[in-house]
Amino acid sequence: MTDLELATHAALTAGKLLHQHFGSDATVDEATHHDIKLALDKESQELITEILLGARDGDALYGEEGIAGNQESNRQWIVDPIDGTVNFFYGIPHFCVSIALRVDGEIVVGVIHDPMVGETWTVEKGSPAMLNGTPIQASKRDRLEDSILYVGCGKDEESLRTGLERFRKGSLKARKMRMMGSAALGMAYIASGRLDGYIESRISLWDIAAGQLLVETAGGKVDLTPIPNKPDSWSIVATNGRIPIEEVL
Repeated sequence: MTDLELATHAALTAGKLLHQHFGSDATVDEATHHDIKLALDKESQELITEILLGARDGDALYGEEGIAGNQESNRQWIVDPIDGTVNFFYGIPHFCVSIALRVDGEIVVGVIHDPMVGETWTVEKGSPAMLNGTPIQASKRDRLEDSILYVGCGKDEESLRTGLERFRKGSLKARKMRMMGSAALGMAYIASGRLDGYIESRISLWDIAAGQLLVETAGGKVDLTPIPNKPDSWSIVATNGRIPIEEVL
C-alpha cells in the first residue's frame, strides 16, 4: 500500500467512526469560551494512529491530540482527527478528517475526507490534486468582486479582532464572505474552485498541512507566516493564485 493509499484508508476509516456518532450525544473532554474538545477527537486520532503506525512503525505522528511513534524519524504524519469539532458537536455537518505526510520537512501527501458529504480530496507531490478520483483545479476568477472568501477568526482576542476587521473589509469588496468552521475543508474548497481565498491570523499546522499541498497542486497559492513563540502555529493566506487578496489584508 502506498503512503497515499494508507492515508486515504486511515481517513475513510476515521470518517466512518465520525459518521456513526454524528447526531448522538458526544462526551466533552474540555470546553473553553471558543472551543470544544471531545472524547471522539482522541478516539479518532487513536484509530488513525493505529492504522498509520501499524503499517509504518518507524514513522512519527504529530496530531492535535498528541504525538506518537518515533519522533526522530524524517517521516511525520500530521493529523487533525476532527477539523470542525464545534460544528460536529452542534450537529452541523461540516467537518472533516485531515492527514498529511511530511518527509524531510516537506509535505508530500495530503488527504481531506468529509464523511457527511462523501467527498475525499487526495494529493501526492508530483501528481494532480483529486476529488473522489477526479482531477481538480482552483478557480480562474481574478476579480475580488467576483470571489467568495473564507475568513477565520481564531480563538484569542487579537485574532478575533483581526479576523472580524478582515471580514468587514472583504464584505465591501468580495461577492460573498463565509465563516465555515473548518480550515481544512476551506482549503479543499479553494482547490476545487468553490472558494477563492481563505485568511486566518492564527491556525495550527494540523489544520492546514494537507490543504496546503492540495491548494498549491491545484494551481493556487499558500503563504504561511510563523507566529512568534508559537511552534507550528501560522498566519495563513490561501488563494486561487489570481485574486488580489491584499485588498482585504
